[in-house]
Amino acid sequence: MKSVLVIGLGRFGRHLCEKLARLGNEVMIVDHNEAIVTELADSVTSAKICDCTDENVLRALGVQNFDICFVCIGSDFASSLLITSMLKDLGAKRIIAKASADMHMRLLLRNGADEVIYPERDSAERIAMRTSASHVFDYIELTEEHAIYEIPPLASWIGRTILELDIRNRYHINILAVKTGETLRPLPGANYTFTGSEHILALASQEDARKLLKKVESNSPVT
Repeated sequence: MKSVLVIGLGRFGRHLCEKLARLGNEVMIVDHNEAIVTELADSVTSAKICDCTDENVLRALGVQNFDICFVCIGSDFASSLLITSMLKDLGAKRIIAKASADMHMRLLLRNGADEVIYPERDSAERIAMRTSASHVFDYIELTEEHAIYEIPPLASWIGRTILELDIRNRYHINILAVKTGETLRPLPGANYTFTGSEHILALASQEDARKLLKKVESNSPVT
Protein backbone atom coordinates (compact mmCIF):
# COMPACT_ATOMS: atom_id res chain seq x y z
CA MET A 1 0.00 0.00 0.00
CA LYS A 2 1.27 3.47 -0.89
CA SER A 3 0.28 7.01 -0.06
CA VAL A 4 -0.62 8.83 -3.25
CA LEU A 5 -1.49 12.43 -4.08
CA VAL A 6 -3.52 13.00 -7.26
CA ILE A 7 -3.68 16.59 -8.48
CA GLY A 8 -6.20 17.23 -11.23
CA LEU A 9 -9.43 15.30 -11.68
CA GLY A 10 -10.14 15.23 -15.36
CA ARG A 11 -11.16 11.93 -16.94
CA PHE A 12 -7.71 10.40 -16.51
CA GLY A 13 -7.27 11.68 -12.95
CA ARG A 14 -10.71 10.38 -11.92
CA HIS A 15 -10.07 6.89 -13.30
CA LEU A 16 -6.60 6.85 -11.75
CA CYS A 17 -7.67 7.80 -8.23
CA GLU A 18 -10.57 5.33 -8.23
CA LYS A 19 -8.35 2.47 -9.36
CA LEU A 20 -5.60 3.36 -6.89
CA ALA A 21 -8.14 3.40 -4.07
CA ARG A 22 -9.61 0.04 -5.09
CA LEU A 23 -6.09 -1.40 -4.98
CA GLY A 24 -5.86 -0.42 -1.32
CA ASN A 25 -3.71 2.69 -1.53
CA GLU A 26 -4.20 5.78 0.62
CA VAL A 27 -5.27 8.41 -1.90
CA MET A 28 -5.64 12.15 -1.47
CA ILE A 29 -7.30 13.99 -4.35
CA VAL A 30 -7.00 17.72 -5.03
CA ASP A 31 -8.80 19.90 -7.57
CA HIS A 32 -10.24 23.41 -7.71
CA ASN A 33 -13.59 22.05 -8.98
CA GLU A 34 -15.79 21.51 -5.93
CA ALA A 35 -18.36 19.35 -7.74
CA ILE A 36 -15.79 16.83 -8.95
CA VAL A 37 -14.01 16.62 -5.60
CA THR A 38 -17.33 16.11 -3.79
CA GLU A 39 -18.34 13.38 -6.24
CA LEU A 40 -15.16 11.37 -5.60
CA ALA A 41 -14.61 12.15 -1.92
CA ASP A 42 -16.26 8.99 -0.59
CA SER A 43 -14.06 6.68 -2.69
CA VAL A 44 -10.69 8.03 -1.49
CA THR A 45 -8.89 8.61 1.78
CA SER A 46 -9.10 12.40 1.71
CA ALA A 47 -10.15 15.15 -0.66
CA LYS A 48 -9.39 18.87 -0.85
CA ILE A 49 -10.72 21.73 -2.95
CA CYS A 50 -7.86 24.11 -3.67
CA ASP A 51 -5.62 25.64 -6.31
CA CYS A 52 -2.29 23.81 -6.45
CA THR A 53 -0.63 26.54 -8.50
CA ASP A 54 -0.28 28.30 -5.13
CA GLU A 55 2.98 27.13 -3.54
CA ASN A 56 1.59 27.67 -0.05
CA VAL A 57 -1.24 25.24 -0.83
CA LEU A 58 1.22 22.56 -1.97
CA ARG A 59 3.38 23.11 1.08
CA ALA A 60 0.35 22.70 3.35
CA LEU A 61 -0.46 19.36 1.71
CA GLY A 62 2.87 17.95 2.93
CA VAL A 63 3.81 16.64 -0.50
CA GLN A 64 7.08 15.19 0.77
CA ASN A 65 5.08 12.66 2.82
CA PHE A 66 3.51 10.97 -0.21
CA ASP A 67 5.15 8.04 -1.96
CA ILE A 68 3.94 9.30 -5.34
CA CYS A 69 2.52 12.61 -6.52
CA PHE A 70 0.53 12.49 -9.77
CA VAL A 71 -0.01 15.68 -11.77
CA CYS A 72 -2.97 14.90 -14.03
CA ILE A 73 -3.75 18.33 -15.46
CA GLY A 74 -4.17 17.91 -19.20
CA SER A 75 -5.94 21.09 -20.33
CA ASP A 76 -3.62 23.70 -18.80
CA PHE A 77 -0.01 22.80 -19.50
CA ALA A 78 1.40 25.95 -17.87
CA SER A 79 -0.23 24.95 -14.57
CA SER A 80 0.96 21.36 -14.93
CA LEU A 81 4.53 22.48 -15.50
CA LEU A 82 4.41 24.95 -12.61
CA ILE A 83 2.98 22.39 -10.17
CA THR A 84 5.51 19.76 -11.24
CA SER A 85 8.39 22.17 -10.68
CA MET A 86 7.09 23.25 -7.27
CA LEU A 87 6.55 19.65 -6.17
CA LYS A 88 10.20 18.97 -6.95
CA ASP A 89 11.33 22.03 -5.00
CA LEU A 90 9.18 21.01 -2.03
CA GLY A 91 10.82 17.59 -1.80
CA ALA A 92 8.25 15.27 -3.39
CA LYS A 93 9.68 11.74 -3.47
CA ARG A 94 8.36 10.73 -6.89
CA ILE A 95 6.47 12.84 -9.41
CA ILE A 96 4.50 11.34 -12.30
CA ALA A 97 3.00 13.88 -14.68
CA LYS A 98 0.51 13.54 -17.52
CA ALA A 99 1.42 14.94 -20.94
CA SER A 100 -0.65 15.47 -24.08
CA ALA A 101 2.19 16.31 -26.48
CA ASP A 102 5.81 15.29 -27.05
CA MET A 103 7.08 18.78 -26.23
CA HIS A 104 5.13 18.76 -22.97
CA MET A 105 6.75 15.44 -22.07
CA ARG A 106 10.25 16.79 -22.59
CA LEU A 107 9.58 19.96 -20.60
CA LEU A 108 8.00 18.07 -17.70
CA LEU A 109 11.02 15.74 -17.48
CA ARG A 110 13.37 18.72 -17.48
CA ASN A 111 11.41 20.49 -14.76
CA GLY A 112 11.05 17.87 -12.06
CA ALA A 113 8.96 14.96 -13.29
CA ASP A 114 10.48 11.54 -12.58
CA GLU A 115 8.15 9.94 -15.12
CA VAL A 116 5.74 11.24 -17.73
CA ILE A 117 2.70 9.34 -18.96
CA TYR A 118 1.06 10.05 -22.29
CA PRO A 119 -2.31 8.23 -22.16
CA GLU A 120 -3.67 9.33 -25.54
CA ARG A 121 -0.54 8.36 -27.45
CA ASP A 122 -0.06 5.11 -25.53
CA SER A 123 -3.67 4.11 -26.12
CA ALA A 124 -3.40 4.93 -29.83
CA GLU A 125 -0.20 2.88 -30.17
CA ARG A 126 -1.74 -0.14 -28.46
CA ILE A 127 -4.82 0.02 -30.67
CA ALA A 128 -2.68 0.44 -33.79
CA MET A 129 -0.57 -2.59 -32.87
CA ARG A 130 -3.59 -4.77 -32.04
CA THR A 131 -5.44 -3.90 -35.22
CA SER A 132 -2.40 -4.07 -37.53
CA ALA A 133 -1.33 -7.55 -36.43
CA SER A 134 -4.23 -9.99 -36.52
CA HIS A 135 -2.81 -12.23 -33.78
CA VAL A 136 -1.85 -9.56 -31.22
CA PHE A 137 -4.56 -9.35 -28.55
CA ASP A 138 -2.79 -6.80 -26.38
CA TYR A 139 0.46 -4.85 -26.44
CA ILE A 140 2.42 -2.91 -23.82
CA GLU A 141 5.44 -0.95 -25.01
CA LEU A 142 8.31 -0.97 -22.52
CA THR A 143 11.00 0.75 -24.61
CA GLU A 144 11.36 1.69 -28.26
CA GLU A 145 12.70 -1.80 -28.93
CA HIS A 146 10.91 -4.07 -26.45
CA ALA A 147 7.29 -4.76 -25.55
CA ILE A 148 4.99 -7.32 -23.96
CA TYR A 149 2.78 -9.06 -26.54
CA GLU A 150 -0.35 -11.10 -25.84
CA ILE A 151 -0.44 -13.69 -28.64
CA PRO A 152 -1.54 -17.29 -29.20
CA PRO A 153 1.05 -20.08 -29.05
CA LEU A 154 2.24 -21.69 -32.26
CA ALA A 155 0.17 -24.68 -33.32
CA SER A 156 3.35 -26.77 -33.21
CA TRP A 157 3.78 -25.97 -29.50
CA ILE A 158 0.53 -27.69 -28.46
CA GLY A 159 1.16 -30.74 -26.28
CA ARG A 160 4.78 -29.76 -25.65
CA THR A 161 6.46 -28.03 -22.71
CA ILE A 162 8.35 -24.76 -22.50
CA LEU A 163 11.50 -26.71 -21.64
CA GLU A 164 11.07 -29.18 -24.48
CA LEU A 165 10.63 -26.36 -26.99
CA ASP A 166 13.59 -24.39 -25.56
CA ILE A 167 11.57 -21.26 -26.24
CA ARG A 168 13.94 -18.65 -24.80
CA ASN A 169 16.91 -19.81 -26.86
CA ARG A 170 15.04 -20.70 -30.05
CA TYR A 171 12.68 -17.74 -30.24
CA HIS A 172 14.46 -15.14 -28.04
CA ILE A 173 11.32 -14.39 -26.02
CA ASN A 174 10.50 -14.64 -22.33
CA ILE A 175 7.06 -15.98 -21.41
CA LEU A 176 5.86 -13.86 -18.49
CA ALA A 177 2.43 -15.48 -18.13
CA VAL A 178 -0.18 -17.63 -19.83
CA LYS A 179 -3.79 -16.51 -19.99
CA THR A 180 -6.79 -18.82 -20.34
CA GLY A 181 -10.02 -16.87 -20.54
CA GLU A 182 -9.88 -14.45 -17.62
CA THR A 183 -7.42 -16.59 -15.65
CA LEU A 184 -3.83 -15.42 -15.65
CA ARG A 185 -0.99 -17.73 -14.63
CA PRO A 186 2.19 -15.71 -14.07
CA LEU A 187 5.64 -17.17 -14.74
CA PRO A 188 4.68 -20.67 -15.88
CA GLY A 189 7.37 -23.21 -15.09
CA ALA A 190 9.57 -25.00 -17.59
CA ASN A 191 7.25 -28.02 -17.45
CA TYR A 192 4.16 -26.06 -18.50
CA THR A 193 2.47 -27.87 -21.42
CA PHE A 194 0.70 -25.79 -24.05
CA THR A 195 -2.94 -26.71 -24.67
CA GLY A 196 -3.79 -24.36 -27.52
CA SER A 197 -6.59 -22.70 -25.55
CA GLU A 198 -4.29 -20.12 -23.95
CA HIS A 199 -2.63 -16.89 -24.93
CA ILE A 200 0.94 -16.17 -23.92
CA LEU A 201 2.25 -12.87 -22.59
CA ALA A 202 5.71 -12.67 -24.07
CA LEU A 203 8.46 -10.11 -23.54
CA ALA A 204 10.29 -9.68 -26.84
CA SER A 205 12.10 -7.25 -29.08
CA GLN A 206 10.11 -5.93 -32.01
CA GLU A 207 12.23 -7.95 -34.43
CA ASP A 208 11.84 -11.25 -32.54
CA ALA A 209 8.11 -10.63 -32.08
CA ARG A 210 7.74 -9.97 -35.80
CA LYS A 211 9.44 -13.27 -36.63
CA LEU A 212 7.28 -15.20 -34.17
CA LEU A 213 4.08 -13.58 -35.43
CA LYS A 214 4.93 -14.61 -38.99
CA LYS A 215 5.10 -18.21 -37.76
CA VAL A 216 1.82 -17.84 -35.89
CA GLU A 217 0.12 -16.43 -38.99
CA SER A 218 1.45 -19.14 -41.26
CA ASN A 219 1.21 -21.97 -38.70
CA SER A 220 4.80 -22.75 -39.54
CA PRO A 221 6.32 -25.85 -37.91
CA VAL A 222 9.08 -25.43 -35.34
CA THR A 223 12.43 -24.85 -37.05
